[in-house]
Amino acid sequence: MKYYSYFPGCSSSEGTAVAYGLSTQAICGPLEMELVELEDWNCCGTTPYSSTDELASVAVATRNLALAEKTGLDLVTPCSACYTSLNRANSQLRQYPDLRDKVNDCLTSVGLEYKGTVRVRHLFEVIYNDIGLKVIESKVVNPLSELKVAAYYGCQLVRPEPGFDNKYNPQSLDEFIVSLGAESTPFPLKDRCCGSSLVIPEVDIALGLIHKLLESAASGGAKCMVTVCPLCQTNLDAYQAMASRKFGTRYNLPILFFTQLLGLALGVEPKALALDKNIISTERVLARFTSKSAERAPATSKSAIERESSLRTKALLKGRE
Repeated sequence: MKYYSYFPGCSSSEGTAVAYGLSTQAICGPLEMELVELEDWNCCGTTPYSSTDELASVAVATRNLALAEKTGLDLVTPCSACYTSLNRANSQLRQYPDLRDKVNDCLTSVGLEYKGTVRVRHLFEVIYNDIGLKVIESKVVNPLSELKVAAYYGCQLVRPEPGFDNKYNPQSLDEFIVSLGAESTPFPLKDRCCGSSLVIPEVDIALGLIHKLLESAASGGAKCMVTVCPLCQTNLDAYQAMASRKFGTRYNLPILFFTQLLGLALGVEPKALALDKNIISTERVLARFTSKSAERAPATSKSAIERESSLRTKALLKGRE
Protein backbone atom coordinates (compact mmCIF):
# COMPACT_ATOMS: atom_id res chain seq x y z
CA MET A 1 0.00 0.00 0.00
CA LYS A 2 1.30 3.46 -0.94
CA TYR A 3 0.40 6.31 1.41
CA TYR A 4 0.07 10.03 0.67
CA SER A 5 -1.13 13.13 2.47
CA TYR A 6 -4.21 14.28 0.56
CA PHE A 7 -5.28 17.84 -0.18
CA PRO A 8 -8.70 17.56 -1.92
CA GLY A 9 -9.16 21.26 -2.58
CA CYS A 10 -12.40 23.20 -2.34
CA SER A 11 -13.88 22.15 -5.71
CA SER A 12 -13.31 18.42 -5.31
CA SER A 13 -14.53 18.21 -1.74
CA GLU A 14 -17.80 20.16 -1.78
CA GLY A 15 -17.85 22.29 -4.93
CA THR A 16 -18.46 21.91 -8.63
CA ALA A 17 -16.01 19.02 -8.97
CA VAL A 18 -17.38 16.74 -6.26
CA ALA A 19 -17.41 13.94 -8.87
CA TYR A 20 -13.63 14.29 -9.02
CA GLY A 21 -13.31 13.77 -5.28
CA LEU A 22 -15.66 10.77 -5.24
CA SER A 23 -14.01 9.06 -8.22
CA THR A 24 -10.58 9.72 -6.72
CA GLN A 25 -11.54 7.82 -3.57
CA ALA A 26 -13.12 5.06 -5.65
CA ILE A 27 -9.90 4.20 -7.51
CA CYS A 28 -7.65 4.08 -4.44
CA GLY A 29 -8.58 0.53 -3.46
CA PRO A 30 -7.89 -1.08 -6.84
CA LEU A 31 -4.61 0.84 -7.12
CA GLU A 32 -3.55 -0.08 -3.57
CA MET A 33 -2.96 3.51 -2.49
CA GLU A 34 -4.24 5.40 0.53
CA LEU A 35 -4.92 9.14 0.46
CA VAL A 36 -4.87 10.42 4.04
CA GLU A 37 -6.86 13.65 4.00
CA LEU A 38 -4.92 16.55 5.47
CA GLU A 39 -6.51 17.42 8.79
CA ASP A 40 -7.95 20.94 9.04
CA TRP A 41 -6.73 21.99 5.59
CA ASN A 42 -7.67 25.38 4.16
CA CYS A 43 -8.03 26.83 0.66
CA CYS A 44 -4.76 26.87 -1.30
CA GLY A 45 -5.18 30.59 -1.88
CA THR A 46 -6.04 30.10 -5.57
CA THR A 47 -3.78 31.15 -8.41
CA PRO A 48 -4.91 34.83 -8.78
CA TYR A 49 -4.46 35.68 -5.08
CA SER A 50 -0.71 36.27 -5.39
CA SER A 51 -1.32 39.25 -7.68
CA THR A 52 -3.41 40.85 -4.91
CA ASP A 53 -1.36 40.09 -1.80
CA GLU A 54 1.74 37.95 -2.33
CA LEU A 55 2.67 37.45 1.33
CA ALA A 56 -0.86 36.54 2.38
CA SER A 57 -1.28 34.13 -0.54
CA VAL A 58 1.97 32.34 0.26
CA ALA A 59 1.10 32.19 3.97
CA VAL A 60 -2.33 30.68 3.24
CA ALA A 61 -0.75 28.00 1.04
CA THR A 62 2.10 27.37 3.48
CA ARG A 63 -0.25 26.56 6.34
CA ASN A 64 -1.24 23.47 4.34
CA LEU A 65 2.41 22.64 3.68
CA ALA A 66 3.18 22.90 7.40
CA LEU A 67 0.32 20.55 8.23
CA ALA A 68 1.50 18.09 5.59
CA GLU A 69 5.06 18.27 6.87
CA LYS A 70 3.88 16.76 10.15
CA THR A 71 2.73 13.61 8.36
CA GLY A 72 6.06 12.94 6.66
CA LEU A 73 4.19 12.11 3.45
CA ASP A 74 4.13 13.68 -0.01
CA LEU A 75 1.27 16.14 -0.35
CA VAL A 76 -1.01 15.11 -3.23
CA THR A 77 -3.86 17.07 -4.79
CA PRO A 78 -6.13 16.28 -7.76
CA CYS A 79 -6.62 19.97 -8.59
CA SER A 80 -4.28 21.62 -11.08
CA ALA A 81 -4.86 25.08 -9.60
CA CYS A 82 -4.14 23.85 -6.06
CA TYR A 83 -1.10 21.99 -7.37
CA THR A 84 0.20 25.18 -8.97
CA SER A 85 -0.49 27.37 -5.92
CA LEU A 86 1.05 24.97 -3.39
CA ASN A 87 4.00 24.24 -5.66
CA ARG A 88 4.66 27.91 -6.28
CA ALA A 89 4.58 28.71 -2.57
CA ASN A 90 6.91 25.80 -1.87
CA SER A 91 9.40 26.98 -4.50
CA GLN A 92 9.30 30.59 -3.30
CA LEU A 93 9.91 29.59 0.31
CA ARG A 94 12.97 27.55 -0.69
CA GLN A 95 14.32 30.23 -2.97
CA TYR A 96 13.76 33.27 -0.73
CA PRO A 97 14.76 32.79 2.94
CA ASP A 98 13.44 36.23 3.88
CA LEU A 99 10.00 35.32 2.60
CA ARG A 100 10.12 32.02 4.49
CA ASP A 101 10.92 33.90 7.71
CA LYS A 102 7.99 36.27 7.20
CA VAL A 103 5.62 33.42 6.47
CA ASN A 104 6.79 31.46 9.50
CA ASP A 105 6.21 34.55 11.63
CA CYS A 106 2.61 34.44 10.42
CA LEU A 107 2.33 30.72 11.12
CA THR A 108 3.63 31.14 14.67
CA SER A 109 0.26 32.61 15.66
CA VAL A 110 -1.37 29.21 14.93
CA GLY A 111 1.44 27.12 16.38
CA LEU A 112 2.95 26.04 13.06
CA GLU A 113 6.30 26.25 11.32
CA TYR A 114 7.34 25.12 7.86
CA LYS A 115 10.85 23.78 7.28
CA GLY A 116 10.51 23.20 3.55
CA THR A 117 10.57 19.40 3.39
CA VAL A 118 7.24 18.68 1.69
CA ARG A 119 7.02 17.44 -1.88
CA VAL A 120 3.88 18.75 -3.62
CA ARG A 121 2.48 16.46 -6.32
CA HIS A 122 -0.50 16.23 -8.64
CA LEU A 123 -2.61 13.10 -8.31
CA PHE A 124 -2.22 12.28 -12.00
CA GLU A 125 1.58 12.46 -11.76
CA VAL A 126 1.51 10.14 -8.73
CA ILE A 127 -0.56 7.56 -10.57
CA TYR A 128 1.50 7.94 -13.73
CA ASN A 129 4.89 7.63 -11.99
CA ASP A 130 4.38 5.80 -8.68
CA ILE A 131 1.73 3.32 -9.77
CA GLY A 132 2.89 3.23 -13.37
CA LEU A 133 1.23 2.38 -16.65
CA LYS A 134 2.35 -1.24 -16.63
CA VAL A 135 0.64 -1.84 -13.29
CA ILE A 136 -2.47 -0.03 -14.49
CA GLU A 137 -2.57 -2.16 -17.64
CA SER A 138 -2.34 -5.30 -15.48
CA LYS A 139 -5.32 -4.15 -13.41
CA VAL A 140 -7.60 -3.24 -16.32
CA VAL A 141 -10.59 -5.62 -16.33
CA ASN A 142 -12.83 -3.52 -18.54
CA PRO A 143 -10.72 -2.37 -21.52
CA LEU A 144 -12.05 0.81 -23.10
CA SER A 145 -11.55 -0.54 -26.59
CA GLU A 146 -12.44 1.69 -29.54
CA LEU A 147 -13.25 4.62 -27.24
CA LYS A 148 -11.84 7.76 -28.85
CA VAL A 149 -10.64 10.19 -26.18
CA ALA A 150 -9.07 13.66 -26.38
CA ALA A 151 -6.42 14.15 -23.67
CA TYR A 152 -6.83 17.63 -22.22
CA TYR A 153 -3.94 18.61 -19.94
CA GLY A 154 -4.95 22.21 -19.43
CA CYS A 155 -2.42 24.97 -18.95
CA GLN A 156 -1.16 24.15 -15.44
CA LEU A 157 -0.46 20.42 -14.99
CA VAL A 158 2.98 20.38 -16.66
CA ARG A 159 4.01 23.98 -15.95
CA PRO A 160 5.61 23.90 -12.45
CA GLU A 161 9.35 23.19 -12.50
CA PRO A 162 10.81 20.65 -12.30
CA GLY A 163 8.07 19.04 -14.37
CA PHE A 164 7.35 15.40 -15.10
CA ASP A 165 6.43 15.82 -18.78
CA ASN A 166 7.33 17.97 -21.77
CA LYS A 167 5.47 21.21 -21.10
CA TYR A 168 5.40 22.11 -24.79
CA ASN A 169 4.20 18.72 -26.04
CA PRO A 170 3.04 16.58 -23.09
CA GLN A 171 2.40 12.88 -23.70
CA SER A 172 1.68 11.36 -20.28
CA LEU A 173 -2.12 11.68 -20.40
CA ASP A 174 -2.17 10.32 -23.95
CA GLU A 175 -0.13 7.30 -22.80
CA PHE A 176 -2.44 6.86 -19.83
CA ILE A 177 -5.49 6.74 -22.10
CA VAL A 178 -3.85 4.09 -24.26
CA SER A 179 -3.00 2.01 -21.17
CA LEU A 180 -6.75 1.73 -20.49
CA GLY A 181 -7.35 0.25 -23.93
CA ALA A 182 -8.79 3.47 -25.38
CA GLU A 183 -7.56 5.54 -28.32
CA SER A 184 -5.97 8.95 -27.76
CA THR A 185 -7.08 11.14 -30.65
CA PRO A 186 -5.18 14.08 -32.21
CA PHE A 187 -5.72 17.21 -30.13
CA PRO A 188 -3.39 20.14 -31.00
CA LEU A 189 -4.85 22.40 -28.31
CA LYS A 190 -4.41 19.89 -25.49
CA ASP A 191 -2.42 22.28 -23.28
CA ARG A 192 -4.26 25.54 -24.07
CA CYS A 193 -6.21 27.48 -21.45
CA CYS A 194 -9.94 26.79 -21.05
CA GLY A 195 -10.67 30.38 -20.06
CA SER A 196 -10.35 29.72 -16.35
CA SER A 197 -12.36 32.13 -14.20
CA LEU A 198 -12.75 34.53 -17.14
CA VAL A 199 -16.09 32.81 -17.66
CA ILE A 200 -17.43 35.11 -14.92
CA PRO A 201 -16.11 38.62 -15.83
CA GLU A 202 -15.45 38.07 -19.57
CA VAL A 203 -17.86 35.36 -20.66
CA ASP A 204 -17.48 36.01 -24.40
CA ILE A 205 -13.72 35.55 -24.26
CA ALA A 206 -14.08 32.38 -22.21
CA LEU A 207 -16.73 30.94 -24.54
CA GLY A 208 -14.43 31.60 -27.47
CA LEU A 209 -11.63 29.60 -25.83
CA ILE A 210 -14.04 26.80 -24.88
CA HIS A 211 -15.32 26.66 -28.46
CA LYS A 212 -11.80 26.35 -29.87
CA LEU A 213 -11.00 23.46 -27.53
CA LEU A 214 -14.21 21.59 -28.33
CA GLU A 215 -13.69 22.15 -32.07
CA SER A 216 -10.10 20.90 -31.88
CA ALA A 217 -11.10 17.76 -29.94
CA ALA A 218 -14.11 16.97 -32.13
CA SER A 219 -12.21 17.50 -35.38
CA GLY A 220 -9.71 14.88 -34.22
CA GLY A 221 -12.50 12.32 -33.88
CA ALA A 222 -12.87 12.38 -30.10
CA LYS A 223 -16.14 11.13 -28.61
CA CYS A 224 -15.25 12.49 -25.16
CA MET A 225 -12.55 14.51 -23.43
CA VAL A 226 -10.64 13.65 -20.27
CA THR A 227 -9.07 16.23 -17.98
CA VAL A 228 -7.11 16.46 -14.73
CA CYS A 229 -8.43 19.87 -13.67
CA PRO A 230 -11.72 20.75 -11.88
CA LEU A 231 -12.01 24.20 -13.46
CA CYS A 232 -11.30 22.88 -16.96
CA GLN A 233 -13.96 20.24 -16.49
CA THR A 234 -16.50 22.77 -15.26
CA ASN A 235 -15.90 25.20 -18.11
CA LEU A 236 -16.03 22.57 -20.84
CA ASP A 237 -18.94 20.68 -19.31
CA ALA A 238 -21.18 23.36 -17.79
CA TYR A 239 -20.64 25.98 -20.51
CA GLN A 240 -20.56 23.66 -23.51
CA ALA A 241 -24.22 24.29 -24.35
CA MET A 242 -23.73 28.07 -24.09
CA ALA A 243 -20.70 27.92 -26.38
CA SER A 244 -22.67 25.80 -28.85
CA ARG A 245 -25.50 28.35 -28.95
CA LYS A 246 -23.06 31.21 -29.47
CA PHE A 247 -21.14 29.54 -32.29
CA GLY A 248 -23.93 27.48 -33.85
CA THR A 249 -22.46 24.09 -33.01
CA ARG A 250 -23.57 21.00 -31.14
CA TYR A 251 -20.64 18.93 -29.93
CA ASN A 252 -22.30 16.99 -27.07
CA LEU A 253 -18.85 15.86 -25.84
CA PRO A 254 -18.79 14.35 -22.33
CA ILE A 255 -15.99 15.85 -20.24
CA LEU A 256 -14.58 13.23 -17.88
CA PHE A 257 -12.13 13.40 -15.03
CA PHE A 258 -9.22 11.05 -15.60
CA THR A 259 -10.21 9.23 -12.40
CA GLN A 260 -13.63 8.44 -13.85
CA LEU A 261 -12.10 6.97 -16.99
CA LEU A 262 -9.57 5.01 -14.94
CA GLY A 263 -12.26 3.71 -12.61
CA LEU A 264 -14.31 2.39 -15.51
CA ALA A 265 -11.34 0.47 -16.87
CA LEU A 266 -10.61 -0.94 -13.40
CA GLY A 267 -14.18 -2.22 -13.12
CA VAL A 268 -15.33 0.26 -10.46
CA GLU A 269 -19.10 0.60 -10.17
CA PRO A 270 -20.27 3.60 -12.27
CA LYS A 271 -22.23 5.10 -9.35
CA ALA A 272 -19.06 5.25 -7.25
CA LEU A 273 -17.43 7.24 -10.05
CA ALA A 274 -20.24 9.83 -9.91
CA LEU A 275 -20.78 9.71 -13.66
CA ASP A 276 -24.34 10.84 -13.03
CA LYS A 277 -23.01 14.20 -11.84
CA ASN A 278 -21.54 15.14 -15.23
CA ILE A 279 -23.67 17.72 -17.03
CA ILE A 280 -23.11 16.43 -20.56
CA SER A 281 -24.46 12.88 -20.27
CA THR A 282 -21.88 10.13 -20.54
CA GLU A 283 -24.47 7.43 -21.27
CA ARG A 284 -24.35 7.61 -25.07
CA VAL A 285 -20.57 7.24 -25.19
CA LEU A 286 -19.90 4.99 -22.20
CA ALA A 287 -22.97 2.72 -22.01
CA ARG A 288 -21.19 -0.47 -23.08
CA PHE A 289 -18.41 0.14 -20.55
CA THR A 290 -20.60 1.18 -17.61
CA SER A 291 -22.75 -1.92 -18.00
CA LYS A 292 -19.67 -4.14 -17.78
CA SER A 293 -18.35 -2.27 -14.72
CA ALA A 294 -21.73 -2.59 -12.99
CA GLU A 295 -21.67 -6.35 -13.57
CA ARG A 296 -18.14 -6.67 -12.19
CA ALA A 297 -18.59 -4.40 -9.17
CA PRO A 298 -18.29 -6.23 -5.84
CA ALA A 299 -21.28 -6.14 -3.50
CA THR A 300 -19.50 -3.98 -0.93
CA SER A 301 -21.48 -1.10 0.52
CA LYS A 302 -20.13 2.44 0.39
CA SER A 303 -20.28 2.69 4.20
CA ALA A 304 -18.17 -0.46 4.55
CA ILE A 305 -15.55 0.93 2.18
CA GLU A 306 -15.45 4.25 4.05
CA ARG A 307 -15.23 2.44 7.40
CA GLU A 308 -12.30 0.31 6.22
CA SER A 309 -10.51 3.38 4.83
CA SER A 310 -11.06 5.28 8.08
CA LEU A 311 -9.59 2.44 10.15
CA ARG A 312 -6.51 2.23 7.92
CA THR A 313 -6.02 5.99 8.10
CA LYS A 314 -6.30 6.08 11.90
CA ALA A 315 -3.81 3.22 12.19
CA LEU A 316 -1.35 5.02 9.93
CA LEU A 317 -1.57 8.32 11.82
CA LYS A 318 -1.30 6.58 15.19
CA GLY A 319 1.88 4.90 14.04
CA ARG A 320 3.39 8.30 13.19
CA GLU A 321 2.67 9.92 16.56
